[in-house]
Amino acid sequence: MGRRTDRRRMTQVSFAGEQISTRTRAETVAVEEPLEIRVAGTSLTVTMRLPGDDMELVHGLLLGEGLIHHRDDLLVARYCADTDTMNVIDVTLADGPRPLPINAQRTLVMHGGCGLCGKASIDAVTASVGAMEIRGEVDVRVVRSLPQKLTQEQQTFGRTGGTHAAGLFTAAGETVVVREDVGRHNAVDKVLGWALINDRDVTDDVLMVSSRASFEIVQKAAMAGVGILSCVSAPSQLAIDAAAETGVTLIAFNRGERLTICSHPERVLIPSSPVHQA
Repeated sequence: MGRRTDRRRMTQVSFAGEQISTRTRAETVAVEEPLEIRVAGTSLTVTMRLPGDDMELVHGLLLGEGLIHHRDDLLVARYCADTDTMNVIDVTLADGPRPLPINAQRTLVMHGGCGLCGKASIDAVTASVGAMEIRGEVDVRVVRSLPQKLTQEQQTFGRTGGTHAAGLFTAAGETVVVREDVGRHNAVDKVLGWALINDRDVTDDVLMVSSRASFEIVQKAAMAGVGILSCVSAPSQLAIDAAAETGVTLIAFNRGERLTICSHPERVLIPSSPVHQA
């Protein structure tokens, strides 16, 4: 089983009334890696996951997509010997290769890679968009205000408690657009789709998301050219590395009395305060 946690140095900003303090320290983050699932040697899908319990994940995914219905429908599931990672599993079905069910054709993303690793995923995004120019700045107090502004626009969440939200905000904290969805990725897609349709340059905007900071969220931000991505919950190791490589300023744990700057802190203006090293 691969490692499940890693350490990354981040800048933690704490608020106590008008007082702002910062400290730089190593934080423990969850590892995020791609897992490719093959059926009889043919790539079926790639899913991002926390390494570990991979065989259970494969069985559950295939069951949920209708490729298997009973344990005996899957004869063999094993890690591929032709890769350098534990990120590719090949399965053999009892009734052999067969067409995918309609629902699986709709939901599974085909991928032809092999030997997948987090670095390869980051390199693929960087190759597509290049490293973003570091420009534009935002006051840390503006960033801190965004979760509340996002919540105020979540009308469906207010009635149901069952949706995620994403929003674009200017560097001055003005709301540009907020969208909701039952899926956090969908909410981000709606916001970035709006920006694309309306020909908006989002480089100097802040994308605020009511979820954790995963690799896919960072990927979407980088592909759209977003300079600053802020999330209310934790970042994964792969999200931090992807943000660092693509030039995205990633801010996590943006809630309550603190937030954590995970990459490119030079975009965030912080009033003079003592900096503690840990």
